[in-house]
Amino acid sequence: MAGDSRVAGRPGSGTGPSGQYASIARYERFRLLRGRYRRAALAVATVFLGWYSVYVGLSAFARDFMGRTVVGHVNVALLLGVLQVVSTFAVAWAYVAYARRRLDPLAGELR
Repeated sequence: MAGDSRVAGRPGSGTGPSGQYASIARYERFRLLRGRYRRAALAVATVFLGWYSVYVGLSAFARDFMGRTVVGHVNVALLLGVLQVVSTFAVAWAYVAYARRRLDPLAGELR
């Protein structure tokens, strides 16, 4: 029934996981894979959003600092903006390296 709070597979519903992947959800290796993925995703999201929030906060509240000239016509804001792009690729590369080393072997075992 729509709106029913007791849906199969949800925590506290009293039943195990349901659906297409119910059988694999009981394996210890799957739970390990899921935990590693969640920790990695949380770390990547925290690093990226934290760094972006610092950049936006500085742009909004530290205008004098962001306007300081570093070299020629390049100011701190432009330099940090370029570092945003570079750090985005660095975080993506780090996640891919982690996934290849720690997640893909576990996923391969489960296939």
